[in-house]
Amino acid sequence: MVKRTGRPGYLQIADDLRAQVAEGRLNPGDALPSTAQLREQYDVSAGVVKAAISVLRTEGLVVGQQGKGVFIQDRSSAEPRQTPPVEDGALMEQLAEVLGAVRDLGERVARLEESVFAEPSKAGRPGK
Repeated sequence: MVKRTGRPGYLQIADDLRAQVAEGRLNPGDALPSTAQLREQYDVSAGVVKAAISVLRTEGLVVGQQGKGVFIQDRSSAEPRQTPPVEDGALMEQLAEVLGAVRDLGERVARLEESVFAEPSKAGRPGK
């Protein structure tokens, strides 16, 4: 189950699956549980599970096979991914910008919902 730690659920799931690989509970060639099974195991939506798998796919830990599933990648045969190092400060700055944009969008949606779904005032209704 995903815990309310402030760390996004999809990252918690990715961390757990990564740990299972490191501990040998999941080995190269093993299939990950289905999305439905992972949803139930972690008590999250399918979108959260898919985001976690996407993280692992980007890291080269898993590979998807259309119609068959998602499998643990054999690290010895996988080409190492060359990703430029990202400074924590720059990453945190980008994350703060994204969170600010999401917060602003949330406030805008709330204002729109208020204007669209606002109840007419009782003073304007006859007999009330």
